[in-house]
Amino acid sequence: MCWSATADLAAGGGVAAVGVVCVAHVRRVPDLPLAALPLLLGAHQMIESVVWRDPSGAGSARTAWAVIALPLLPVLVPLGVLLAVRAPVRRRVAPLLAVGVATAAGLGAGLASEPVTAQVRGHTLGYGLGLPGAPLLIAGYLLATVGSLLVSGDRVLRLLGVVVGVGAALCAALWRLEFISTWCAFAAVVSVMLLWWVRDRMSGHIPI
Repeated sequence: MCWSATADLAAGGGVAAVGVVCVAHVRRVPDLPLAALPLLLGAHQMIESVVWRDPSGAGSARTAWAVIALPLLPVLVPLGVLLAVRAPVRRRVAPLLAVGVATAAGLGAGLASEPVTAQVRGHTLGYGLGLPGAPLLIAGYLLATVGSLLVSGDRVLRLLGVVVGVGAALCAALWRLEFISTWCAFAAVVSVMLLWWVRDRMSGHIPI
């Protein structure tokens, strides 16, 4: 895949459109945070298209991109799973939400103390974040996001967790310096699986 301003804008628009459809078909209010995730991630990719056009400028776009990618997602994903599932599954998800909150606090502190930079590296963007304890924060991030999907007890969410987890490993192996950007792009595209999840919920397949 070749990432560029045009690719991010097109992919973001497509994913956001899927998010609109997901939200429109939600039958249960607690399902809204997860159903709206493609809408957020689509907007996220469109924000990155702005960064592509001026990596050394566009400070507000870089910051907005980093806030969504870093402190927001490790809280939003496990929270969405927690709200969507029923007891006793919530007891498995709650510790992962706590991990996400702690990770988000560390990431937020890092973003507040250091400016976010961006650099074009071939057909990818590399973000400079200056995060102390980055390996631990990344581990907490992936545990909260991927882990909450895997323990959800929902067949579609579990599959989404497997796909996103494998995608994260591939992005880390192939694009180490651009891991955050490439993984977020991958996660945005595969989040269209949430439309499948919403339709599954409409059919009455709700985990207990």
